[in-house]
Amino acid sequence: MTEDRITNLEIKLSFTEDLVEQVNQTVYKQQQQIEFLYRELKSIKEQAGSSDASIGNSPKDNIPPHY
Repeated sequence: MTEDRITNLEIKLSFTEDLVEQVNQTVYKQQQQIEFLYRELKSIKEQAGSSDASIGNSPKDNIPPHY
């Protein structure tokens, strides 16, 4: 009886360790994606800021003529 309980606990522990490793891998991949997207967003903001500054146009300057 005790031997079976120990065996069952070892099996559950093994599955739990595998699950934790899978979750760790998922979290790691998501963190990599977040960092990539952060860099992309930063780059886009810098490009938008530099294009606005170099052109000198603001949204107010682009009002259609019928206003």
